[in-house]
Amino acid sequence: MSVDTSPRQRMIADIQNASFYPELVLDTIDEALAGLEPTTHMVQVETHFDQNEVHRHITALVLAGEFLLVAHLDDQNLDEQGQQVVAHVSTETLHVSKISTFTVSYAYPQPQSYTPGAPVSEVSMLLCWTGSQRLDLQPAECPDPSCDADHGMTGLAPREDILVRISAGADGVQQTQQARTFARALRAAHLQAGSR
Repeated sequence: MSVDTSPRQRMIADIQNASFYPELVLDTIDEALAGLEPTTHMVQVETHFDQNEVHRHITALVLAGEFLLVAHLDDQNLDEQGQQVVAHVSTETLHVSKISTFTVSYAYPQPQSYTPGAPVSEVSMLLCWTGSQRLDLQPAECPDPSCDADHGMTGLAPREDILVRISAGADGVQQTQQARTFARALRAAHLQAGSR
């Protein structure tokens, strides 16, 4: 991606490169931005394993001027063959001045050899604004192994905002650098909004 591409073009390319329902993610973000233009962004796809199943989800943080958009999408198989799939999408948009806590943590390998500008191996961002509750849903299980009835959904709705962890080992050096760049831009926007 060349340096002179727009922030929107870079966001689109990163979401497409993530290869996790890119058109759905892009449509969701465009709708949530409601005409605002992105200034910087960060995209993370995570994979985790639950017994015999593989689960993936994508989180996109988009800074658009003084507004932060948090978009999250995960999918769920409704049958064992994976033929019936549903995607759960949530978005939240807030003014950066509403962020009450913004914590950025970095991990540096071999700190005894640190030189200014050395790359980080991990970036963690915790953002709190006492926003909406996150829903963590899954199909309700029945203790009867021969039961094939639909028992609905069960899950948790913890009151938390967002914690994102990007590591060079799992996500790549470029993603870690992008997370650091995003954190700097968000911190600057947050400090500027707070000084008014």
